[in-house]
Formats: sequence, C-alpha cells, structure tokens
Amino acid sequence: MQLGGLLLKRSNLVLFSKVRKMENRFAHEEYAIVLDFLKHGYPFHEKPGHISTPIVQAIGTDHFVLLELVPKKDVELQPSTKVYIGDGKRDHIHHINGRLPPERLTQTAKTELEFIVADLVKKNEKRFIEFFNRAQPLSTRMHSIELIPGMGKKRTWEILEERKASPFESFQDMRSRTKLIPDPEKGVVQRILEEITTQQKHYLFVDAFSQ
Repeated sequence: MQLGGLLLKRSNLVLFSKVRKMENRFAHEEYAIVLDFLKHGYPFHEKPGHISTPIVQAIGTDHFVLLELVPKKDVELQPSTKVYIGDGKRDHIHHINGRLPPERLTQTAKTELEFIVADLVKKNEKRFIEFFNRAQPLSTRMHSIELIPGMGKKRTWEILEERKASPFESFQDMRSRTKLIPDPEKGVVQRILEEITTQQKHYLFVDAFSQ
C-alpha cells in the first residue's frame, strides 16, 4: 500500500510538472480577468453520458492574452473576477487549457471584453502613457503611434514635438497639450481590441505569441 501510494504521488507530481511546462508555452500572465464562466462547458461538447468540464474564458492582465482556464472543483466565478494563474498556489484555477481563439468567445465574453480592456487601460494609465513617451518609428515612412486609431501623421508629429519639451504625465495631460488628437485613452483601448480579435502585422500591446 505504501509503495502504491508513493508511486501514485510521484505520478501526480510528474503530471503536474508536465501540465505546468505545457502552460508555460503560451501563458506569460500572472493574473487574468474572467470574461465568462461556463459551468457545464461548451454546449456543443454536451452529449448523452458526457461528463462536462467547467470552463473559464479569461484575458490576461499584462499582455491581454485570451486564455481558456479550468477552475478547481466546486469553484464558480463571475465575469470581471481577477484570478491568479501564475506558478504559485492558485485559489481558483486548476490549470490552463491553452490560448483561446477570439472566434470561440461566448457572447457574454465578447460583451465583457471591451469593458474589461477599458478598465485595465484606465488602471494602468502610466504604462500606456510611457508608450506615447517612448514609441519609435516602425520604418522611415510610418511611426508606431500612427497605429493607434485616430492618430495620423499630423497628430503623431504633434505628439512627438510635445514630448520633446517634456514627457506626458497622463491622458489628460496629452489632451490638454495636443489639441488635434482625439481621446488617446479610447484610441489605446480600440487598438488593443483590434490586436486581440484580428491578426495584425504589428503588435503594440498584445503578446503576439497569443495570436
């Protein structure tokens, strides 16, 4: 019995190690925000006698990676809940299934996505202000700032001239100092949503490996 128990424990540790190694191939996130919780898994997987597995559709907080997660037993999660998915002890998530293709997002997840991305941008304002302060040209003909919706060459030039004088401190600072540009915060949100949902030649904010 003791030998059998030891072998089973060792087998579980090996399986756990393999799962974590597999997760590391696509997950660069420590935390994720729940977009939708499917208590009985995907409807098209439900068959007579089939044991459904609960599924969590989520988005990483740092690199905006769409992920499919499996919660721990008896755990139920609401949209907008922040969950830990790093290498340490997890309270809510058992394991990461893999990257979640945007076309598999549920209607609830699609609805939540825009609100959650907007909230993450607002909460991490300094990170995105640093983008405008440090962004570099992509080529001799295009600057990376031009990829933000609403930013053309004239508006990009205005931003570059203003940041030479002094770095921007906030979105409000940008709006007050660059009269020609639209709301930069909304532009960033829109760009992130575009990078999440459609393939891009250049990625500014979303982990390209997630696509």
